[in-house]
Amino acid sequence: MSAKGDMCYAWTKDAGIKGECGGAVTSLLKYMLENKIVDMVLTVKKGVDLYDPQPAFITDPAELASTAGSLHCGTLLLPKLIKKYLNGAKDMKVAVTVKGCDAKAMYELAKRNQINLDNVVMIGLNCGGSVTPFMARKMIAEKYGVDPDCVFKEEIDKGQFIIEYTDAEGKHQHKGISIDELEEEGLGRRLNCQRCETKIPRQADIACGNWGVFGEKAGKATFVEICSEKGAMIFDGAVKSGIIDTCAPEAKGLEIRGKIENVMVKMGKKNQKKQFEALGEGSEKLGLIMKESSRCIKCYSCIESCPICYCVECSTKKPHLVRPGIIPPDFMFQMIRFAHIADSCINCGQCQELCPMDIPNSLFMHSQQVELEKMFGHTPGVDMELPVLAFAEEADERARLHATGSDMIYENVFGGEE
Repeated sequence: MSAKGDMCYAWTKDAGIKGECGGAVTSLLKYMLENKIVDMVLTVKKGVDLYDPQPAFITDPAELASTAGSLHCGTLLLPKLIKKYLNGAKDMKVAVTVKGCDAKAMYELAKRNQINLDNVVMIGLNCGGSVTPFMARKMIAEKYGVDPDCVFKEEIDKGQFIIEYTDAEGKHQHKGISIDELEEEGLGRRLNCQRCETKIPRQADIACGNWGVFGEKAGKATFVEICSEKGAMIFDGAVKSGIIDTCAPEAKGLEIRGKIENVMVKMGKKNQKKQFEALGEGSEKLGLIMKESSRCIKCYSCIESCPICYCVECSTKKPHLVRPGIIPPDFMFQMIRFAHIADSCINCGQCQELCPMDIPNSLFMHSQQVELEKMFGHTPGVDMELPVLAFAEEADERARLHATGSDMIYENVFGGEE
């Protein structure tokens, strides 16, 4: 029987599944659907090309084969789709594939009573970062000298962004360039991905990836780490059903996996320091934020996409707080967002990614979150601990806080104002 912390190599025994790393993830999802452990799977599939990842709501196990493989040229965040389209999994069971930021968003939405984690199975995917579709096409054309439309596969491996493509003679070719080299030239991964420290999403029930698969199993198996009792039960069921097979990981593989994670975490910390220092401090930083946010057209894209925002009546729409019809809005618009979100920011990058005015919202928010974490000790997205400052002023939220005994925190911070 598996237990939390157990690790193994796993691969599919289903001939119809062709995964990049043995197909274990797809097989686990198929097992859950076929055995009615979940009612639906939410994952990502390729759209018209590899620059067009799309969310896939799947109830037919036969459709899962089309979702096998990884897509780095996309920036989707899935948890808010569960809240928006599946009623927060409150009346159905859902399995969902999650990156580090997805897993953290799940917890932040769950602690705000927007997602029922009891009805969610999270299959974590190791993540070295993602590249926006626009950036991917730009750097492939300019840096690799390859027509982006000729690329049929991409991956991040051994510190490189690697593409496979068809050349003018119809031959398959591949080319890799160091991520460091790309990012030194302003290319490569999204800025929030460069700052990220959550590379193996252990908040999930099972964490999967190719890091640490060594020897003859390299490219043919998935490295699996059991992260919860729920994950152990599901994994054991899949093995018992015969849909996946396993073996113990190589000692060298364990060492390699640990080194990869450590290097990427250190890289994240280094990039945080570099990007945050560039903002300046005190009045200098405030002046920069005010200048950049003065381009705001109040389209609400940042709020719609943020996994922390969920208020029924958004405070930024209340006329006594933010004057309606003023473009750009008063800086109070941004201040309200910072007050409600900053201590719970999970650095998913959605507010920056989807901003039509290219305001570096995520950078501003994440820099504040790091400072608030030092002050209050609250790390967002790792467990169900409530945040200190970012309670929304909704009646149902106050009732929930009262029920959990957390209303005293609210009173101390906000003085009980409604």
